[in-house]
Amino acid sequence: MPRTARASQGGLCYHVINRGNARQTVFRKKADYQAFLELLAQAQKRLPLRILAFCLMPNHFHLALWPLADGDLSRFMQWLSTAHVRRYHRHYQSSGHVWQGRFKAFPIQQDDHLLAVLRYIERNPVRAALVRRAEDWPWSSAAAWQPGAADELRKLLHPGPVPRGRGWLKHVNRPLTQAELKPLRECVNRGRPFGSRVWTTRIARTLGLESSLRPRGRPKKGGH
Repeated sequence: MPRTARASQGGLCYHVINRGNARQTVFRKKADYQAFLELLAQAQKRLPLRILAFCLMPNHFHLALWPLADGDLSRFMQWLSTAHVRRYHRHYQSSGHVWQGRFKAFPIQQDDHLLAVLRYIERNPVRAALVRRAEDWPWSSAAAWQPGAADELRKLLHPGPVPRGRGWLKHVNRPLTQAELKPLRECVNRGRPFGSRVWTTRIARTLGLESSLRPRGRPKKGGH
């Protein structure tokens, strides 16, 4: 995602992703997952920012964030990433890159497109065959939507601008079709805003992301 001055505009929702350097495993044990969630809670206290969903996987993480002001997303993620890397190296007595680089963030339209991203995030462990039901993965916000969920987990999350509705977990656990997955993956691969065509074009222009909308590769000779 290009580093423009407006790339973390307040009021927009974002799908945030980062992967382990060379896709290495980052969360090796239960304590690693727990430590990251504790840092996520600390980051939220330092800089109030609405967390809509999260999922920690062995070698990557997904977050859905809703910053209040311009620049909040970058400041929040910078503190979180720095604090986590320091903790990781101190614990494992290691050095070097933990993550593959700067996080990636993709703006999301606040309608059914946002619900699609939240579902995609919380269903991640099921797609990876780590659990049979999304709520069984303890390192995902899906666990917060089941009866008896820990208060600490629920307090970390904001309901968001679009209601999930009744039967949310049933919806999350329903397999996504290729037609649903394809546009989501295209946005991740291209750094493209996720929404309707009109909204995507407008937001891409606002954030300086027009290049993410252009077809890849050189145009064919002759204009065909």
